[in-house]
Amino acid sequence: MKNTCSTNWKHHPENIHQRIERNNLTLRTRIKRLARKTICFSRSVEIHEKVIGTFIEKHMFY
Repeated sequence: MKNTCSTNWKHHPENIHQRIERNNLTLRTRIKRLARKTICFSRSVEIHEKVIGTFIEKHMFY
């Protein structure tokens, strides 16, 4: 396993970064609200946060 390091940061395995980026891509792909401001746009911050929270609960923890 290859380790990456910044100036004063501890070593982290590279696969952790890949997993984080994969999760970010999944969120952008499956939640249209994060990608555009047209049909699927939340006008309220509260609704926006609830939709994202529900998605994370449903898809990331089950």
